Amino acid sequence: MRWLNRFVIGPLSPKWALQREAAARALKAFYEASEPARTRKDRADRRSANVLNDKSLVKLRTQARHLEENLDIASGALDVLVANTVGTGIRPEPQVLLTSGEPAEDVNRQLLQLYDDWHYRPEVTWEHDYYALQRLLARSWYRDGEAFLQHIVGPAPLLDHGTTVPYSLEALEADFVPVDFNDQARGIRQGVERSEWGKPRAYFVYLNHPGEQLATGAYVSAPLATKRVLADRMSHLKFTKRLHQVRGMTLFAPVLIRFDDIKEIDESERVAARVAAAMAAYVKKGTPDTYEAPTQTDEQGNPLPRELQWEPGIIFDNLRPGEDIGTIASNRPNNALIPFRDAQLRSGAAGLMTSYSSLSKNYTGTYSAQRQELVEQFVVYRMLASPFVYRVCQPVWDNLVTAALAAGELRLTAGVDRSTLYDCSHTAPPMVWIDPVKEAEALVLQMQWGLKSRSRIIRERGDSPDQVNREIRQDQRDRERFGIRIGEGGGPAPQSDDGDENSATAEARRVLDTIDAVAKRGKGGRPVVLNLHTGATERP
Repeated sequence: MRWLNRFVIGPLSPKWALQREAAARALKAFYEASEPARTRKDRADRRSANVLNDKSLVKLRTQARHLEENLDIASGALDVLVANTVGTGIRPEPQVLLTSGEPAEDVNRQLLQLYDDWHYRPEVTWEHDYYALQRLLARSWYRDGEAFLQHIVGPAPLLDHGTTVPYSLEALEADFVPVDFNDQARGIRQGVERSEWGKPRAYFVYLNHPGEQLATGAYVSAPLATKRVLADRMSHLKFTKRLHQVRGMTLFAPVLIRFDDIKEIDESERVAARVAAAMAAYVKKGTPDTYEAPTQTDEQGNPLPRELQWEPGIIFDNLRPGEDIGTIASNRPNNALIPFRDAQLRSGAAGLMTSYSSLSKNYTGTYSAQRQELVEQFVVYRMLASPFVYRVCQPVWDNLVTAALAAGELRLTAGVDRSTLYDCSHTAPPMVWIDPVKEAEALVLQMQWGLKSRSRIIRERGDSPDQVNREIRQDQRDRERFGIRIGEGGGPAPQSDDGDENSATAEARRVLDTIDAVAKRGKGGRPVVLNLHTGATERP
C-alpha cells in the first residue's frame, strides 16, 4: 500500500506515513529460506523425532539391512566403521588406587585375571567372545540405529555363566523392543517406560524375535509375549540426532536413496557391458532388387540357418549379392561413469561419517591430502567410539566388578580407595601411522618435554602400559641372560671397560644421553630432530 502512504497519508501526516513504512519493513525482515518459492518447497513439518520415527524407523532399518546384504559398498562402509571404532576389541585397564594415591597393583592384577577368564564366554549363548560381541553390537548400532544389551548378574534360571565371575550378557537386536508399543498412562513410548523427567525406567522386550519363522515358514503368531526389564539392567546403545529421541535411527537414513541409485546404476552398466560384449556383428541384406534369396533349404523348403564364424583376420567370401557385414559400436564401459560414481561416493561417505578413500578403496592423492583426510577422519571415529565406551564398555566393567565382589572372587587389600574401585580406562583402536619414523620422533620429544606421558602414548597406540612394561623388563632380562646386542647382528655382547654393564646397556645409556641433549638444545629456540636409528641429532 505504498501509494496510500505516498499520496494520501503522507501529505496529511508524514509521521504516520513513516511509522507505517517502518512497520512494513519489519514484517518483511525474515530469512528468505523460511518462505516458499517457485523453486523451493515449504518444509513445515514440526513433528517431534518420536512421531517421525513411528512411521519411518522400522522401514528405514529394513532398507538398511537390505543394502548391507545386497550392496558391497554398504557392507564395506559398515566394515570400515566397525574396524576404526572397535577394531580387534576395546580392552579395559583397571585404574584402582590406594588411599595414598598409588596404583593398587594387587587389586588391578586380580581384576585383569578375572576379566581374562570372563571375556572368552561373556554372553549367554557362549558363541562370541567379548571382542566379537563388541563388533556385532557396533555393526547393529550403525546399521539399525540401536542395539540393546541386558546385564545378568548372579544366578539366573536355566543359565550357566560358564565363568568364574557369575555375570553374562544378552545382546538383543532393535526388533526385540517394539516400536509400536505405547501407553501414555504408564509413560511407555515406543517400548520404553520413562519417568516424568524422561529418564528410562524399564524396557519391554519380546521373548522371541518377532521376525523368527517356524519350520512351516509361518511367522510366530501374534501378539508376542514381552517381559519388563529394568533400565539399570539394560544398556541401550542408540544413534540419535535430536533431543528427546527415544529410539535410534539407522546411520544409513540420509544415504539410502543415493546408495539404492548407485546399486541400480551399477547393475544397469554391467548388463549393458555384457550385452555389448556379446553382440559382435550383423549381416546387412540390402534392397529386394539387389538381394539374392538363399538357395539351400531343408526338406520342407525352409531356408537353412547360416553361421558366419567370427575370428581375428577373417575374410568373408560367402556373402550373397546385396549383403554386407556391419559391426555394432560398443559404448561400454562408460567412461563418464567413474567420475560420476566417485562424486556419489564422496557424498555418501560424508553422510555415513566415513572417509571417501576408505569407502571407495581409492587411495590416490598426495601424501599431505591423505594425511589430512586420515587425521580429520580419526576425530570422527573417536567421536563414534566415545558413546560406545560409555554405553557399553564401562557398564559392562561396572557389572563385572560388582559381580566379582558379590561372589567373593575379588579380595580387596588394605588401603584400597573404594571410590576408585570402578575406575577403568578403555583403549580404542589407534590411528595408523603414515610416517612411523617422524611420528615416533615427535612422540619421543613430547614425552621428553613433559607434554605427554609414556603411559598415555602406549594407550593411544592401543596397548596396555602395564603389559608393555612387563614385556620390556622381561626382554631386558633375556638380553642380559643370553648376551644379545640389539641392532648389531644379534651376536654376543662383550663386556664394557668397567666390566659392570654390557654394550646393550651402554647403548641404552647413550640413547638416553642423546635425548637429554635434544631437550637442552631445544631450549635455545631452534627445533632439534632426533634420529632414532643412528642416535644423531639434526636441525631441519
